Amino acid sequence: MSIEAAHLEGPAADRYSWVADRCSLERAVSAIGSRSTMLLVREAFYGTRRFDDFAQRTGLSEAVAASRLRELVTLGVLERHPYQEPGRRTRNEYVLTGMGRDLLPVALAFLQWGDRYLLDPAGPPLLFTHHSCSAALSANVVCDAGHEVPLEEVEIAFAPNALEYSAAEVERGRAKA
Repeated sequence: MSIEAAHLEGPAADRYSWVADRCSLERAVSAIGSRSTMLLVREAFYGTRRFDDFAQRTGLSEAVAASRLRELVTLGVLERHPYQEPGRRTRNEYVLTGMGRDLLPVALAFLQWGDRYLLDPAGPPLLFTHHSCSAALSANVVCDAGHEVPLEEVEIAFAPNALEYSAAEVERGRAKA
């Protein structure tokens, strides 16, 4: 029986000789991985821009919505843009930045996974298609040559400067001790 997993190459092949202490996945999940944050990002994709609409559409308390929106602005996923309705005070609306728009494949992957494994008996609530041609959207792992890549064909190795960086960090740690 073969186990489907990625191939670890070079020094990374010995999983017990290193730790994933500079993991990009961990940093990303720490930054945007909470339920409330992803719901706000979802709403921004749907065109929600105003605070009251974010709070209402996500079901989050105003305090949680305000805190998470502030975090998304600080991170650079959203920008505040001032607006003013006649006779009212100036308020801010929230607009996706390039960094925020780059979360689309992440959101699509979660939606696709949820539709596949956690599907409501009535089926998916929304369909995502390409506006220009009406073809269904999907999030897939594709290499730069255009091949779809299953997990067992993924190869993982240290980036060129990763080992030097790690060695320097170890030396700095020793110097502090």
